[in-house]
Amino acid sequence: MSNSFTVLSVSALGGFAGASGCLCTYGDPCWPDAATFAQLESQVSQPLIYPIPTASACYPASNPSGNCSEVIQNWTDGNWRSSIPGSMDAPNFESFVFKNGTISACYLNTSLGVPCEQGSVPVIGVDARTPADIQAAVNFAIQYNLKLVVKNTGHDFLGRSAARGAFVVWTHNMKNITYDATFAPQGAPSNETYEAVVTLGAGVQWYEAYYAVNQYGRMMVGGITPGGSIGAAGGWLQGGGHSVLSPTYGLGVDNAIEITVVTPTGEYLTVNDYQYSDLFWALRGGGGGTYGVVTSVTYRTYESLPVASYFFQANVTNTTTVNGLAARMLQLQTNLTDDGWGGYGYLSNISMSFVAIAPNMSTEAANTSIQPWTEYVQSQDISSVAEILPIPSWYEWYSGLFNTSGGNGLNLMITTRLLSRNTTANQSKEIAELLIDCGGQFIMIAGGKVSQIDPASAGVNPAWRNAVVEAGCGVSWDEGASSTTIEGMISQLKAWTSSLHDIVPNDGAYFNEASLFEVDWQTTFFGSHYSQLKAIKDKYDPHRLFVVAEGVGSEEWNKELTCRS
Repeated sequence: MSNSFTVLSVSALGGFAGASGCLCTYGDPCWPDAATFAQLESQVSQPLIYPIPTASACYPASNPSGNCSEVIQNWTDGNWRSSIPGSMDAPNFESFVFKNGTISACYLNTSLGVPCEQGSVPVIGVDARTPADIQAAVNFAIQYNLKLVVKNTGHDFLGRSAARGAFVVWTHNMKNITYDATFAPQGAPSNETYEAVVTLGAGVQWYEAYYAVNQYGRMMVGGITPGGSIGAAGGWLQGGGHSVLSPTYGLGVDNAIEITVVTPTGEYLTVNDYQYSDLFWALRGGGGGTYGVVTSVTYRTYESLPVASYFFQANVTNTTTVNGLAARMLQLQTNLTDDGWGGYGYLSNISMSFVAIAPNMSTEAANTSIQPWTEYVQSQDISSVAEILPIPSWYEWYSGLFNTSGGNGLNLMITTRLLSRNTTANQSKEIAELLIDCGGQFIMIAGGKVSQIDPASAGVNPAWRNAVVEAGCGVSWDEGASSTTIEGMISQLKAWTSSLHDIVPNDGAYFNEASLFEVDWQTTFFGSHYSQLKAIKDKYDPHRLFVVAEGVGSEEWNKELTCRS
């Protein structure tokens, strides 16, 4: 698809889901014409955007329309991808599979001989720079009953940032960062203030946020990915927001003080514990793309501290030994995370590795904390490497390991499960076997402080408060794979999802790192909070404008999330 926009006739349908009970998408008779979109463009600060798939510049293959070398060079760079309105972190969410098995996509490998097509990339939208831009976009979507999606960086394992034929609000360029030595939430008593907070615009990414607060000698709870490309004030927070610092300082939702949001009725609200407290509660863990468009978040920050860093690597030839290693590590998760360790571990049938940090922990204390694991490893006949290093600051640790972008641009789907204290104590062997089978990982991002916070304090799944670790599996495939091949991979993912659910049916899962094929997703992602979240959703979104895969209220829609079921 070129940057020109095809003009179609329009029948302006307002109101909830149109006369047919369906949202309007590109190609429908109700889709606004060029003159109508021009009126919208006159109301916003930037020209409208016409997103195209990431690889579009490489087509036509005989005479590329853009800089294909740039695309090839940056394909795996998350920060580069996030700067493109039509690019998703996982390209499979740019594609669209029809019911007959044909695929609409745009592949980097032009030698496949497949034409570049729009797939699930939205066709037009607003490059939002201000809350007023978002208000204009939301009001336009309401007036013309458009299928609306919200995109920031495109880091999304459920494909919520894209939809075929949709209208998009792109928040990536809302980059304001404000540091306040003293901050008073709107509506709060005069004696309630917070010291050293930072307010991040919706488009700020973690590498930008970490750098900014480090200039003030501060650190903050946030996401980690190579290059720090994940958005810091969007879906990460609205799904819950975990971090390697969470065992010491809590989840992202526990560190948010105030949020500004454009609601599905076009209102611009500042929400916190004192005003619109129900919406503030829901936005902290009730799922992104559901209650409105967040424009900024104000977070706590913490004094920058040194960290103890622990690295472990073992390569073995015996699957039974790996099983034992993995099971023992899972059993120790409660003690380790309660001591403040956070980190990432990876498993295969011949290896195990992980890296972890603990803020403000001396080398001596780190050795003592890790001693039960050290003793177990020494009792096994394996070759391993283990090292504890003091690092002067958390930021130095982060920037040393994650300053290079990479690992993005893969066709990928995942499934995860939060593991409770009871599970890691009593079912570590079954979980370990499954993780080794899937070549999975375990992430140390709960326990400790996360477990000490009242489950009712935020809308995030209460299962987080009893969790100590997240376990996950994933599948990936080469571009150009047939729908039959992809379905085979998805069948494997479904089997792992089902197995994880069967082993720990009550432990829940993290909405931001999730399977599209989860068993009983309402309970798995939102637990006992679901009914309350649904009531808040209905209150603030009377038009049912915001709907995303497995998000609150999505059970009322068809598979494509375009028509009420």
